[in-house]
Amino acid sequence: MDVTLTFRGGTVEVTGLPASGAALPGCLWDARTACWRAPASAYADLRRALARQAQTVDDRARGYAELPGGALVRRTPRPYQEEALCAWQAAKGRGVVVLPTGAGKTQVACMAIDDRRRSTLVLAPTLDLVRQWYDVLRATFGVPVGIIGGGDYGVEALTVSTYDSAYLHMEHLGNRFGLLVFDECHHLPGPAYALAARAAVAPFRLGLTATPERADGRHADFDELCGPIVYRKDIVDLSGGDYLAPYETVRLSVELGEADRLAHDEARGVYRDFLARNGIRMSSPSGWSDFIIRSARSEDGRRAMAAYRRQREIAFAAPAKLDYVGLLLDRHRDDRVLLFTQDNATATELSRRFLIPIITHETRVRERSEILAGLADGGYGAIVTSKVLNEGVDIPAANVAVVVSGSASVREHVQRLGRILRAQAGKHALLYELVTAKTTETFTSARRRDHSAYR
Repeated sequence: MDVTLTFRGGTVEVTGLPASGAALPGCLWDARTACWRAPASAYADLRRALARQAQTVDDRARGYAELPGGALVRRTPRPYQEEALCAWQAAKGRGVVVLPTGAGKTQVACMAIDDRRRSTLVLAPTLDLVRQWYDVLRATFGVPVGIIGGGDYGVEALTVSTYDSAYLHMEHLGNRFGLLVFDECHHLPGPAYALAARAAVAPFRLGLTATPERADGRHADFDELCGPIVYRKDIVDLSGGDYLAPYETVRLSVELGEADRLAHDEARGVYRDFLARNGIRMSSPSGWSDFIIRSARSEDGRRAMAAYRRQREIAFAAPAKLDYVGLLLDRHRDDRVLLFTQDNATATELSRRFLIPIITHETRVRERSEILAGLADGGYGAIVTSKVLNEGVDIPAANVAVVVSGSASVREHVQRLGRILRAQAGKHALLYELVTAKTTETFTSARRRDHSAYR
């Protein structure tokens, strides 16, 4: 009796084997349907295991095909791009490639698609990146490219989707692609997105990121979801040569004025006193959630939350810090400057004060594109943003970044540096980090600079 594999709802059903048969990779016996069942991602391991058992297989799970043609346009790869592809090939087409922003991860993906020539789904975290991938794939392969996300639903042999849309649709689409490309794959190990990866049969998988490590340790899940890290180059390995611009980072400590210092310390005292009285340790994994829960239960707690926010606001937007931004904008009036903030309120204040365009999560795609085009052609000398330009947006003209405020995330800080590192003739990149002295920003700065790019 033939063994039959069927894709159903993000899983692979294995029929034709008895319940007492030999165990298969990832399979559990499903008494409801009297068959073995595995996550769709176990498909390749199942096929290999059945081949070793010399089983005849009726494969109805595979719904993907070979691409009718390869790339129409091929760029000569940089040496490290060729090395990355070879490492991925040696890992049987599964693995994560770590390259800095601006080093050409998209080119590596196009080379991998051309190498495997299987129906391919590219997953990206934002609609901006979906648009970029759509343009690149259409230009490189000269075929229709599908889009899933942002109100679009079109599936082609080459398709781009947001992670969110893939999570919603993968149980129906999971057998239609032989290669998955996970852009900014540090997002992948999140609970929902990981389910999308497990619901696809694709035997070939490529993860791309500049910053694979996650604070929650879930980067260990890469092995299961798309494969281990097979190749890595960091900023310090590529900067200053032909591939990334040479750069310098400058950390500036800014003092609070007397009134702001008093207000900051008073607010911080209220917040710290509440933590001490309630036995909350913010350094513990549950510290932040404990604070949120307890602060909502009493007027005392609400005062503590308001005080916490107040001391952060003072540190993020200290008057002396904003004054220094004005000095930097004047100093770099002939450059292309990106201002980064932690919150929209500070970004809005900078936009109003210095009459520069602002991009936030509320900025529509068309307006965002017009602002970025204005920066590129010199119509604007600077733009300010909160977090939406941290990831994936191509801004080759930018050569100066000013981190006015930010989180403690190493990933965020490296991504912000990466925005100004695309190589151009004669370019020297410069990143300023403004830190309000004797506030939690001092600790935050130390944590987010824990990367080889800042040593």
